[in-house]
Amino acid sequence: MISKFLNRIIKYLSNNKRKTSTLLVALFVVLVSFYVGIFRAPADFPIKETITIEEGSTLSSIAEKLKEDSVVRSSLWLRNIVIILNGEDGALSGDYYLGREENIFSMARRIAKGDFDLDLVRVVIPEGATVDEIGQIFEKRFESFNKEVFLNLVGDNEGYLFPDTYHFLPKVEEGEVARILSNTFVEKLAEVDEDIRKFGKPIDEVINMASILEEEARTTKTRRTIAGILWKRLEIGMPLQVDAVFTYANGKNSFTLTTEDLREDHPYNTYTNKGLPPTPISNPGLDSILAAVTPIESDYLYFLSDKNGNMHYSITFEEHIRKKRIYLN
Repeated sequence: MISKFLNRIIKYLSNNKRKTSTLLVALFVVLVSFYVGIFRAPADFPIKETITIEEGSTLSSIAEKLKEDSVVRSSLWLRNIVIILNGEDGALSGDYYLGREENIFSMARRIAKGDFDLDLVRVVIPEGATVDEIGQIFEKRFESFNKEVFLNLVGDNEGYLFPDTYHFLPKVEEGEVARILSNTFVEKLAEVDEDIRKFGKPIDEVINMASILEEEARTTKTRRTIAGILWKRLEIGMPLQVDAVFTYANGKNSFTLTTEDLREDHPYNTYTNKGLPPTPISNPGLDSILAAVTPIESDYLYFLSDKNGNMHYSITFEEHIRKKRIYLN
């Protein structure tokens, strides 16, 4: 049956060569016109620009926006192609870089698959970085990033921005950075939530202590040992007497502090004030947070780090003074 039908078509085309040629030419003209009018990129396609698809936008509104921005000629066809590729909710939000002219099929595939054509920028936030230092890192890595805007957004969140390796789009905004670093902190904190609850101290005290441990020690064991010493000092009403807070307050370290610095009256002076400093002094990593809630109990009440980074502990003040003369002179 089918073979007979095909034979008839072939016979008709053979007997009507002139009509067939005319028909094919007309069909070709229609297809070219259709392609140029619908599928080809607009003449004013925004090459080397970035378009943004906002999160929560409907596919219809996205298609209309891309038509208005001269990215495609037909919002209807763009929408239909995306639906075929990825369903009704197929367009992925984000920034899309238009490095070259693209037809409607290419654009539909990109927004359906989330092909941003942007190289993500790798950013490393070291453990113990302050919010100001984090702002400096991003300002150096991203041309449009404003540190002051970032600092205004994070406010008093010192200690609550998680240090880690991140990847961001080249045009990332300050609010997005603040949100991602804050959310990562919450996610990471969940990993040690049980340890924190068992320890029983408020989270703000834990993070405050962890920020000090981050600056005072480098290994898990020394952090846990120092945590035991510092929590003990708080319990007996003894000033913490840690030098790391001075780096945060005035930029000085243990080897540049003077007697006048130790006597200066300011909220972060842990020699003249009892208790924890007003805020965390850095953004601690997970190891320091865990060390803060799993302190090692000991008879030690004093510690010091020599110029090589080695830690020395003492039970009495006299012993501590003697070790200071040995290791710090």
